[in-house]
Amino acid sequence: MNAPAPEAPASIAEHGLIGDLQTAALVATDGTIDWFCSPRFDSPSIFGGLLDEDGGRFRIRPETDSFTKKQLYLPDTAILITRFLTDDGVAELVDFMPTAGESAREGHSLIRLLRCVRGTVTFAVEIAPRFDYGRHAHTLEVSDAGALFVAEDARLAVSVVRHPTDQRSAGAFTDDDGDLTLRVSLRAGDVRGVVLETSPDAVPREISPEEIQRLHDDTARFWQDWVGQSPYSGRWRELLHRSAITLKLMTYAPSGGLVAAPTAALPEQIGGERNWDYRYTWVRDSSFSVHALLRMGFHDEAVTLGGWLKGRVAERAPDAAGPLAIMYRVDGSPDLREETLDHWSGYRGSSPVHIGNGAADQLQLDIYGEALDAIWYLDQHGAPIGHPGWVTICELLDWLVDNWDQPEEGIWETRGGRKDFTYGRLMCWVAFDRGIRLATVHGRPAPLDRWIRERDAVYEQIMAHGWNPERQAFVQHYGDTVLDSSLLKMAQVGFIAPRDPMWLSTLDAMGDELLSDSLVYRYDPAASPDGLAGSEGTFSLCTFLYVEALAGAGRVAEARLVFEKMLTYANHVGLFSEEISPTGEQIGNFPQAFTHLALIDAALSLNDRLDRAR
Repeated sequence: MNAPAPEAPASIAEHGLIGDLQTAALVATDGTIDWFCSPRFDSPSIFGGLLDEDGGRFRIRPETDSFTKKQLYLPDTAILITRFLTDDGVAELVDFMPTAGESAREGHSLIRLLRCVRGTVTFAVEIAPRFDYGRHAHTLEVSDAGALFVAEDARLAVSVVRHPTDQRSAGAFTDDDGDLTLRVSLRAGDVRGVVLETSPDAVPREISPEEIQRLHDDTARFWQDWVGQSPYSGRWRELLHRSAITLKLMTYAPSGGLVAAPTAALPEQIGGERNWDYRYTWVRDSSFSVHALLRMGFHDEAVTLGGWLKGRVAERAPDAAGPLAIMYRVDGSPDLREETLDHWSGYRGSSPVHIGNGAADQLQLDIYGEALDAIWYLDQHGAPIGHPGWVTICELLDWLVDNWDQPEEGIWETRGGRKDFTYGRLMCWVAFDRGIRLATVHGRPAPLDRWIRERDAVYEQIMAHGWNPERQAFVQHYGDTVLDSSLLKMAQVGFIAPRDPMWLSTLDAMGDELLSDSLVYRYDPAASPDGLAGSEGTFSLCTFLYVEALAGAGRVAEARLVFEKMLTYANHVGLFSEEISPTGEQIGNFPQAFTHLALIDAALSLNDRLDRAR
């Protein structure tokens, strides 16, 4: 049987996410896994067909070309079910990864269970790995037990889940020029499957349906028990639970670090060059996630993430522009050297394909406020900081005293040179304010006079230079008229009252310039060149920030309409990418933690406002 010819990848939104809390895979609605890295989120890919037609894939689909496909999650779990409706029968593909635990592991299991529920269905299976982003060749060994792919420093074992009455024969597998193909025919009630295992000593083995069912049940129980911790029972409950599961799926359990997304180089504009690697842990994302997880009742996850954050605060990153690097690998390493994969064409021709991230050594002053705000929030929710941590905070704020008043690259990691970004100064104010609160609440020793003086100086500078009388709005950076939706957090962090006339005027200006129906742009690249060619879509995080700002300003009905409209851009299983294109298509890395944590915050705030209104 010949392997199918390479096909264009499914659209970004036509995927669900599975994972084991150390790595993850994307599963398209046609049964194709076209993104999977191992052993970690930030490891080289094994299946990368999402970024190149020869980037590798693991496809299981009906042999016929005539079928309807549906996809859903087993409720309250990360187990993904893809249903195929054919002329001859109905079958399901159940994809999941048993949780890998809290110790870093080289070995991971990816289980694809097949079951026929009506009639008969024959599946075509194609396993075509491309190790190290397609840079390492491999060999294939086929045996009665299964098959083994071997590449430089990598092994991938394929085992078939068989019923005891199945005939074991190597003829069931076909070595098609180094790729593996398989044909599986099922009748109603039949259960079969394929298991992939990655580890330095992986070998194919005998696997029974009973073993797979046990792993399935254990995995389902893990996720259902985890979601069951949340006491939230308000509006949009299932959607918020799905966002929480998605954030959990993007958490690297051994360190507690949360990746911004499990993907790399998915474009912000189809055919453009804004294609970045998001498989790393940003200080900013982690800080915001602490709020979302605590508000949903996931205290342990928030504390663990806060521990990762405190660990980064306690160590000075080599070569970073300040005490903190803006992002780290999931293990806490700051080594994120950026390179391009010139042999890959990119998603729908969007090149260059970047891995690593050259923005890692930028100066972004906002991260200090976000980190201190998260530490303060944890402190208020039963996770106070100890003496060594307090000493480190004092050192960090002493550094900030001497360094806050300087140009920087800003929250959006622009590559057009440093500027006096208003948002960066805003979060410096937050850093000083939260440090002052921690010191006064707990009676900790601190140079309070110095911190208060600097906090007030930041406030006065923003009011003098961040406010543009011509626009009647706070602007992106000093001396300009460009608006920036990151400033939607001004009222949320307590810098300005949510109904202050200056703030309401800013909201109106943003609505006039950055809003497209219900969707919000970060800023206008044409008005504020960021050093990159092309444009981008609306930024989903910013839309949810806008919802929260509207609700805080008392415009609750408007906030709800914007929120409900935004929900229509979710994909079929409730996942959001980074951005929405002008045509409504999901673009950018997928799924994005920033979007899902902002969704949780916006929904909780809006739910509270609606309850008060009643």
